[in-house]
Amino acid sequence: MRSDIQWPRPSTLWLLGALLLCIAVYLPGLQGGWFFDDYANIVDNTDVQPARLDAESIARAALSSPASQLKRPLASLSFVANYLAGGLAPFGWKAVNLLVHLLNGWLVWLLARRLLAATDSAADEESTRRTAALIAGAWLLLPINLTAVLYVVQRMESLANLFVLGGLLLYTLGRQSQLQGSDRRGLLYCLIALTVFPLLGVLAKESAAPLPLFAFLLELCVFRFRRAGAAARDRRLVALFALLLIPALIAASLWLLPWVLRPATWAARDFTLATRLLSEARILLDYIGWTLLPTPRALSFYHDNFQISAGLFSPWTTFASLCAIAALLALAVWLRRRAALAALGIALYFAGHLLTGTVLPLELIYEHRNYFPSFGLLLAVIPPLAAAPQRLPAHGARWIALGLLAAWWTALTALTAHAWGDPLRQAREIDARAQDSARARFELGRQLLLRANYAPGHPLTREAYAVLQQAAALPRASVLPEQSLIVTSAVNHEPVADAWWQSMEAKLRAYPPDVQDIAALGALERCVRGGACVLPFDRLKAVFDAALAHPTHSGDLLMIHADFAWNVSQEWDLAERSAAAAVAAAPGEPSYRVTLIRIQISYGRRAQAEAGIAELARLNVRGSLDRELAELRALLEQHLPVAPAAPST
Repeated sequence: MRSDIQWPRPSTLWLLGALLLCIAVYLPGLQGGWFFDDYANIVDNTDVQPARLDAESIARAALSSPASQLKRPLASLSFVANYLAGGLAPFGWKAVNLLVHLLNGWLVWLLARRLLAATDSAADEESTRRTAALIAGAWLLLPINLTAVLYVVQRMESLANLFVLGGLLLYTLGRQSQLQGSDRRGLLYCLIALTVFPLLGVLAKESAAPLPLFAFLLELCVFRFRRAGAAARDRRLVALFALLLIPALIAASLWLLPWVLRPATWAARDFTLATRLLSEARILLDYIGWTLLPTPRALSFYHDNFQISAGLFSPWTTFASLCAIAALLALAVWLRRRAALAALGIALYFAGHLLTGTVLPLELIYEHRNYFPSFGLLLAVIPPLAAAPQRLPAHGARWIALGLLAAWWTALTALTAHAWGDPLRQAREIDARAQDSARARFELGRQLLLRANYAPGHPLTREAYAVLQQAAALPRASVLPEQSLIVTSAVNHEPVADAWWQSMEAKLRAYPPDVQDIAALGALERCVRGGACVLPFDRLKAVFDAALAHPTHSGDLLMIHADFAWNVSQEWDLAERSAAAAVAAAPGEPSYRVTLIRIQISYGRRAQAEAGIAELARLNVRGSLDRELAELRALLEQHLPVAPAAPST
């Protein structure tokens, strides 16, 4: 028998165990269905479901995402690959998400190893590898990261962070190479990490854009711009970060400020720029608790029951949260030379929320936004709990605390993954966690109707009606429950209660319509236009008038109203005005221009239609609008041909 067999190190077995446990925990959730924004980005997006692969279909798919102006082509192309491999069966899509998550966990291990070694030269290698395995295993199993795995469209988030983690690892390798004497090679690694990796990551999602900022914070806390064998700072790195960060900050400000300061930008939200910033202070502290000490009620996916901060002391926790954030940032500065990894973890947590937690008019709360920031929190928390015995006398109690945390994280993730394995079970679980959430209640009602196949008299249909009416009555509920009740009753040729119409109109008059309200109006309009619903015109007109009674309107609302005026009420002048207003509200949205041009052609306005086609051509990035432009030009020549020139005499 050979005695020189090389067995894996214990720390390697720890990592492998964490990866296998992660697979086991998530496996039940892979059986689940599509959810929320999966429909707009995948199920209802025919561009990521091509019948054949050619240059045109690839270009259309790459630029088809409705989630962002940057279109996130890498994520969309990964959706195309999933569709070609297995159609729209969700299992394969979720399995790919899990694979990406495991790859990210491996990168977390590699990066944590390097950072631990760079900040604690006295620790032995096996201890460093073990602590890195604990960080990676904890991150893989954190309940707050579940939606980045089982919510298919959030492959955008996990795929972007594959490049973030890879870029930070390459930057760390580069700096360590420089300090070990390989200056030129190390500087090349740093340059690639700070330029190529964020550019590739942004093709999946914009959350990769702050990668240079993350590396700058890493440099400040860990390497401190040191050069091998020199006391002076490395001015090349200082110049590199200055060239990357300062122009990026100026460009982002010039691009974003005019947009975020426009009232129309916030028209579909129930918060303003100011109230969003105040609210996010409380949310960022909530995220810390939800990451490290999560509860089922905290991780409920829907958070429409969150009380928006109306001022510094409304509620009072707003000011307290701002003070706590300032204290944490001051603590990070103080720890920079005393506990560099803890300082880096705090800094990375807040920097990771720079895009989603500040001025962009996104929804206030989503758990998947912590996919990278949670790594920062674990960097700050895990190493002290896992410190070697000789350096931490109370290590026994701390290891017990770490073990209890890991067991709780694993159990809660397993419980949630099991719930996500069936759409109705998932809806019931989320509703139980967020009992005062109108969105959770509505989703439960919708899933009940789907499971009953909308059959009148079915027990689940009767339950759905009761659930939807409860959802409609909750404070600040959208009009989605009323819309669902109206449409279901109309399709089943059952009476539509006047109270549902009255409730819808009252809500739309009381508050400017938000994203959910606009989606509900769109569903009503499509149902009538498609012939599936026969609804009273006066009721429809009343709810649209109520929605438009507010001074500022979003482009989506205006375009739905244009469709209503064109196809239902047949008020063609009104349709043209609404479509033109939608284009003015969102000049960069091609679909609005397409509708307006079609209306102009039908009206015989050739000059305006030609001007609109020219504007649309300017938005045609890499042929993504070739089909629409060809159809519009053909339609123009069919209906408004240019008169032949008179013969010259």
